[in-house]
Amino acid sequence: MPPSLTPKQGPRAAPPVLSAKIADSTLASDGVLERDQLDALLLTRVAEGNREAFAQLYDRFSSPLYGAAMQILRDTAEAQDVVQDAFLTLWEKAATFESSRGSAFSWAVTLVRNRAIDRVRMRRRRSELLAESAPEDLGYLAGALQAGGDENAALGDEARAVRAAVATLPPEQQRALELAFFGGLTQEEIARKLREPLGTVKARIRRGLLKLRDSLADRL
Repeated sequence: MPPSLTPKQGPRAAPPVLSAKIADSTLASDGVLERDQLDALLLTRVAEGNREAFAQLYDRFSSPLYGAAMQILRDTAEAQDVVQDAFLTLWEKAATFESSRGSAFSWAVTLVRNRAIDRVRMRRRRSELLAESAPEDLGYLAGALQAGGDENAALGDEARAVRAAVATLPPEQQRALELAFFGGLTQEEIARKLREPLGTVKARIRRGLLKLRDSLADRL
């Protein structure tokens, strides 16, 4: 089990003093800690299950990683989620780190950027899917559907209402909509995953959206 990270918790300030037993072995000849060397050592200790090393790595990386995520996502909650996901990956995959391929920090930044870009792509896919499939008078439902996938705090009630309504749809429509809005797949990807014709998938999504519009008319 990894050390607990509080959900949606912002970066913590770096501690003024590093653990002596971890820091001493990375002192350069002039007594100055080499950043990349220390990061690599901490990650090695993390691979051994050392929670103290993980906490120190979090304190060193969290602020700049959060900044990198915010540059891409422009959303506080999503940026925090991406950073937390990246740290969980660091904990689980620390043993795969190879210093010859780059620094520990550059690896962490790559994890954050890839996850943030994936979220941006998912947003675009949902928007494109709504534009292709939704009836013209479904505009008021679009925000709730986006929140259903993103779990946007401001639309949390609407997101829960949408999820509950989706659960009442026929199984084939429910599956298509879940893959589209909660899984972030395009219509073509859904068709391939379900091994169904693209036209069939489009029709299911449209019928499902119409039913959602009717069932949610008094709630959104």
